[in-house]
Amino acid sequence: MHRTAHSISGLPARGRVLCRGHIESVTYPSAESTSYFTAVVSDSDAPAGAGRPRLKVVWIGRRRIPGIAAGVEVQLEGMLARNQGMPTMFNPRYELLSRQEKS
Repeated sequence: MHRTAHSISGLPARGRVLCRGHIESVTYPSAESTSYFTAVVSDSDAPAGAGRPRLKVVWIGRRRIPGIAAGVEVQLEGMLARNQGMPTMFNPRYELLSRQEKS
């Protein structure tokens, strides 16, 4: 069965979702902190700024994931929740789709 991926702006409040977007930023943990790796994903076609829809992605138990970097387009599948008012996905399945070209 083929499912269509949601845009970040079209995500429901919670539940299992399939979505896609571009990684805006990644945060690496310090050597002293717990192992977790985070990325912020946004719609590629949304205008930049404070109102841009964003999704926080957290991989617990990982310090880095090869290929996950700013500018990469990804497709994510997992359970969506709210964490500190922001849509968040923990340990999602992911697929690297493309890398944005720098101009």
